[in-house]
Amino acid sequence: MSAAQTSPRGADIAVGAALPDWELNVTPTVVVAGAIASRDFMPVHHSRDYATAQGAPDIFLNILSTNGYVSRFITDWAGPEAMVRKIAIRLGGPAIPGQPLRFSGEVTDRREDGDEFVFDVAIRAANDLGDHATGTVTLNLPR
Repeated sequence: MSAAQTSPRGADIAVGAALPDWELNVTPTVVVAGAIASRDFMPVHHSRDYATAQGAPDIFLNILSTNGYVSRFITDWAGPEAMVRKIAIRLGGPAIPGQPLRFSGEVTDRREDGDEFVFDVAIRAANDLGDHATGTVTLNLPR
């Protein structure tokens, strides 16, 4: 998002509005850096040998990194005035290097709360292995 970009007006966002799709190039660096940044030193996030011995196809993204990328997907769309209030996702298949993760979303609810609009957005992050994460994000935007 550019520094000059502003948040969309909450009044202009309708239920059913689709978010712009976004693709994350999942590389070994993305996987390992996310694990290190979140202090998750489980070997499945940095050792291919360990991950494959556990039955995984490769090292894979950890849940904290997935939550971070879900938040980025939402805030890239909603802009700097948005406040993410809740992320409720369910993990599916792994996000592994060489399998880009494709994010999509749709506004499923809009309500007013004082001087803010509250939105629920259904999200999906998938790769060629299937759904990696599905769920709902709740966020606020000022009027």
